[in-house]
Amino acid sequence: MTRLLSALVLAAGTCAAVTAADWPAWRGPTGQGHSTEKNLPLKWGGKDNANVKWKAPLKEPCNSTPIIHGDYIFLTMATKGGGTRSLLCLARADCAIKWQKDVKYEAKETNWDQTWYANASPATDGTCVVVSFGSAGVYCYDFTGKELWSRTDLGKWEHAFGNSASPVFFGDFVIQWCGVNEKSADGNYLLAMDKKTGKTVWKTDETFGSWSTPVIAKVNDKDQLLLAQSRDVKGQPENKTGFLKGYDPKTGSELWKVQGLNSYQYTSPLVANGVAVGMSGYGGSALAVKLGGTGDITKDRLWLHPKPASQRVGSGVIVGDHIYMVDEGGVVHCYDPKTGEDHWKDEPKLNGITWGSLVHADGRLYLLMRNGTTYVLAAKPKFEILATNTLPAGENTNSSVAISNGQIFVRTFKHLWCIEEKK
Repeated sequence: MTRLLSALVLAAGTCAAVTAADWPAWRGPTGQGHSTEKNLPLKWGGKDNANVKWKAPLKEPCNSTPIIHGDYIFLTMATKGGGTRSLLCLARADCAIKWQKDVKYEAKETNWDQTWYANASPATDGTCVVVSFGSAGVYCYDFTGKELWSRTDLGKWEHAFGNSASPVFFGDFVIQWCGVNEKSADGNYLLAMDKKTGKTVWKTDETFGSWSTPVIAKVNDKDQLLLAQSRDVKGQPENKTGFLKGYDPKTGSELWKVQGLNSYQYTSPLVANGVAVGMSGYGGSALAVKLGGTGDITKDRLWLHPKPASQRVGSGVIVGDHIYMVDEGGVVHCYDPKTGEDHWKDEPKLNGITWGSLVHADGRLYLLMRNGTTYVLAAKPKFEILATNTLPAGENTNSSVAISNGQIFVRTFKHLWCIEEKK
């Protein structure tokens, strides 16, 4: 689509459909951390700021990852204490702010950190942008910044660590995981809303919560929604306190569940080759299960690691016949999906701490660390660090990289960075 035609379409309040070059949601086009792009920058930053196209100052620190559609970048932000929660639209060419929509929320909301009130990434289907601000509600805008609808009747989402689940598009639906709630009477539930009106299509209540964003995937050529849920429950047997579940995204009905997840659940499920993977955090378990069954499919587990990690926050990625994962403390893993064998168990850990999720492109794994360093690893069973890219001191972050049309975007507490290979 030409720039002129694109501008005309946007003037009418719509936009082109999502393309392979876009990063339209948390963890990209598939929600699995994959980009189909090639010839991306391998090295950047350092003393000479190599391959840095621009950096945009951000008024407030935030944990969310930006999304990109065509010439537009969308990201969230919140003031300290969460009194104002915002969706920003930036011009891709020069990082200028095109518009900003603020949502006021005066009620006190429990959180671990006073800057953690806009953790979820927005999502777009190319016609509108949807954003979740937790207790402040879910909002939908067109590409000119006009509010199309809002849902402020979803209850209070209360947890000591806040919330982080991002919205997911499925056909004419927007699906939102409304959890995790440990202090609110409103409970945990999956909600499907009509993307044009915001009206409820279906709602599924759940006992357990999580910070995980649901994933839509094909299982035996049928669409399924996968979601991991778990929490520590005193007095319960180990590995009996959480599930990885599959739902029909058209109706919200549960199709299957597998037991074995425990502790805190931050990561999104991974799905490939008829296998689903769930990984708990904070000393929790990890499992893989063969898909295709219905009801309780715990018997179809391929493996269970009871307590292999001290902490996991970011999600892994499946590339070919291997699962790649990095724990919070920089411990790297390359698992066999069928056996759970770790090919990287004897490899040295990365330097630093990460809450970032792995992103795969062209045989490379991109991982953003909390100090702003991005490691680039080879996506193969033999461990290899291809590059270590640093930003100036003080550029801390809890987000992940986003990839779109040859560019890599890094969001820190101070700036949004655009990385592009210099010709």
